[in-house]
Amino acid sequence: MLDRDGPVPIYVQIADAIQEQIVGGRLRAGEAVPSEAALEARFGVARSTARNVVRELRERRLVHTVQGEGTFVGPVGIPRIRPKRALYLDIAHDIAAKIRCGKFRPNCSISSDTTLMLRHGVAKVTVRKAIAHLREQGWVFTVPYRGTFVNEPGKWPSREGAR
Repeated sequence: MLDRDGPVPIYVQIADAIQEQIVGGRLRAGEAVPSEAALEARFGVARSTARNVVRELRERRLVHTVQGEGTFVGPVGIPRIRPKRALYLDIAHDIAAKIRCGKFRPNCSISSDTTLMLRHGVAKVTVRKAIAHLREQGWVFTVPYRGTFVNEPGKWPSREGAR
């Protein structure tokens, strides 16, 4: 639990929590640490605070950042552990499951990019890639400047093609 009124800055408290995960082995060498968006969502902090967390972890020499890929546990050059499946596919699968079970109904909009970014702790480009994947499969359609909406069930892919 963060002490928002205490003398220790929030970003230091969050960095301490992540350091505990690293030292305790819950985050292993080469594994990605939570993204800035994930830190924002998880701790309810501003993007600048999330950036300060990552900077603090780098200054402690616990992590390194690879431009365009993320921040990883350990020193530069350590082999990175890649997720088994791309994050955008996980997000697309989650949305497709919500469509299939009726949480998102035909012709109704799905969550906004910002909501999806915060929910999944990812960058906008990842969310947009997930939406593009859903569009390609037939789950959704996008109306410029209006949003993304659920297609009619007849346009959805078969269960086997929904992977």
